[in-house]
Amino acid sequence: MKKTVFTGAATAIITPLTEGGIDYEAFGRLIDWQIESGIDAIVAVGTTGEGSTLTDEEHKAAIKFCVERVGGRVPVIAGTGSNDTAYAIELTRYASEVGADAMLLVTPYYNKATQEGMYRSFKAVADASDKPCILYNVPSRTGCNLLPRTVARLAEHPNIVGIKEASGNISQIAELMALCSDKIDLYSGNDDQIVPIMSLGGVGVISVLSNLCPAETSRICKAYLEGNVSEARELQLDFLPLINALFCEVNPIPVKAAMAAMGYCENYLRLPLTPMEKENEQRLLAIMKDRGLI
Repeated sequence: MKKTVFTGAATAIITPLTEGGIDYEAFGRLIDWQIESGIDAIVAVGTTGEGSTLTDEEHKAAIKFCVERVGGRVPVIAGTGSNDTAYAIELTRYASEVGADAMLLVTPYYNKATQEGMYRSFKAVADASDKPCILYNVPSRTGCNLLPRTVARLAEHPNIVGIKEASGNISQIAELMALCSDKIDLYSGNDDQIVPIMSLGGVGVISVLSNLCPAETSRICKAYLEGNVSEARELQLDFLPLINALFCEVNPIPVKAAMAAMGYCENYLRLPLTPMEKENEQRLLAIMKDRGLI
C-alpha cells in the first residue's frame, strides 16, 4: 500500500520577497501561523511560491528553510518539477536530503512533451527519488495536459502516490479516477473545485485560498471526509467570491496583494509579474474586509 502524504488542505505557500531577496523573517512567521491555524501540509516553492523567478540557490534555500521551520509539525512538499528532467532530478534529490516529506512535480512547460515524454520524465524523477512524488497537471500554465491513461501508467510506480489536478476538466478527472483511484491520491488544484473533486474520490486540496484562510480551507475538506457534505458544500459556495477575486489576475499576483494587506509580506513580485491592477485590488480587499480578514 502506498502511503498518503496528507489529507485535507495543503497551502501552496507564498514566498515573501523584497528587493533584497527572500524575507525569511516573514516566511517563518507565515509558516508558524499556517500550522497554528490547523493547516494539514505546506507546499514550498510551487507556482504560488514564485519558484519560476527564484534563482537555483534561492529555490533550494527556501525549501531547506521551510523544512527546518516546520520541524516535522506537518508534511512539507517541495516543488521540484521542471521542464528540464535532469534539473528536476537534482532538485528532488536535494529536497530529499534536507528533509522534505514529498515532492510536487509539474508537467514540463514551454518545451512541453508528448504523453510518452511526460511518462518517461516523471518516471525518471520518481526513480531518482526516495520520497513520495505528487504529479501536478495544470495545462493552462504549462501548455501540456497529462491524460488519464498516462497517469494510470505512472500510478504503477511505487514512488508516485498522488496528483494535483488543476485542469478544471471534471470529466477528465472522473476518467482518471475510474482508471486508477485505488493507486493514486487525488488533490484538487483549484480552490473553486474542492468539493466537486472530492466527490470523485479526492482526499484534499493544494490551495491558494488557504494562504489567507488555512483553518477554513482545511475545514471544507475535513467536513467532506467526515460525511458532512452539506457543510462542505456550503463552505465551498460561501468562499466562491473570495476565490474568484484571488484568481481574477494570474496567480500569485492577487494572493500576494492579499497577504500584504494582512501584514504577512510586502506586495513585491519579480518581473514579469507586476502588482495587481487597482480596480481588481480594491475588489479583493473589499471582499476580505467583509470577511473580517483585514
